[in-house]
Amino acid sequence: MPAATVRNVAREKLEAGQLSLGVGIRLTRSVEIAKAMAVAGFDWLFLDMEHGVMSLEACAQIAVAALDAGITPVARVPNGEYAIATRALDNGVLGIVVPHVDTAAEAREVVDRLKYPPLGHRSMGGFGPHYGLRGATSSEAAAALNAANLTVVMLETPKAIANADEIAAVPGIDVLLMGTNDLCAEMGIHGDFGNERVVEAYRTMIAAANKHGKHPGMGGVYDEVLARRYIEMGSRFVLGGQDASFLMAAATQRTQFLRRLAS
Repeated sequence: MPAATVRNVAREKLEAGQLSLGVGIRLTRSVEIAKAMAVAGFDWLFLDMEHGVMSLEACAQIAVAALDAGITPVARVPNGEYAIATRALDNGVLGIVVPHVDTAAEAREVVDRLKYPPLGHRSMGGFGPHYGLRGATSSEAAAALNAANLTVVMLETPKAIANADEIAAVPGIDVLLMGTNDLCAEMGIHGDFGNERVVEAYRTMIAAANKHGKHPGMGGVYDEVLARRYIEMGSRFVLGGQDASFLMAAATQRTQFLRRLAS
């Protein structure tokens, strides 16, 4: 029997120095969203269990469909909710986004909880969908999933930006993802994503990630001019939008077109 292998398209793009493009999933519960977003050209799904009402079961079902569709399922869980995170990982997810990570100590706890030994102390989950629902030895599974899974921490406060270098230095962290919305809120500049303080935060985060061989990410910036700026600065793990906004934009465009025909 061949050794267990797990493919993570989002990680492959990052390791090749390419953009790894994600799409937020908050509204959709159907597994077809995985295939649809893969066909649309996205590399990963951002299954939001922090702000959305998605259940763990819905997350797992979409994740399994994503594995077959060739798009990477990544789940965001509330800060500290490791029981949700590890169950999502056991049942199809190939990455966890942990929000509001401010210090290296917090980042080390993330790795400790989400990686198998020897990198961390996550419990072995047994039989799972990642390697074709077949049996694998514990050592095979741990090695394959430690190598494939993305461990993503969100930097969303000035304190996190000040500690970016120490956070990036933590072994087992793969991506530093800027939570631009919350960062602006914490700075008292709600929605001012092009503010020079935000630009400087991106410079700091990207430099820290590059210094330590980690991948810098961008979240919450959908304006094309600003998105171009932060991508040209080096952001590579990029959240490109979410299902609800895409649906509303297309639906609004169509109703406006049809109403103009009768005016």
